[in-house]
Amino acid sequence: MPLEKRSLTLEQHQTSVALEPEFWAELEAWADRDGRSVTSVIEEIDRTRPESERLASTLRVAVLERLKQRSDG
Repeated sequence: MPLEKRSLTLEQHQTSVALEPEFWAELEAWADRDGRSVTSVIEEIDRTRPESERLASTLRVAVLERLKQRSDG
């Protein structure tokens, strides 16, 4: 499955993240449900990320946790 790379500005720093299209779609849906931008959602997730952890991995886990909460709730 090919990764989709997107450039973002997080906390005034330019970065890029490569994720599977399905994860981007879930991040977009998350942002839509919350009335926010995808970048805003990613910034929130990034603030809790341990420095040693890759942003892409953190985003995948956050999406999975959010989907699990929605299915459990």
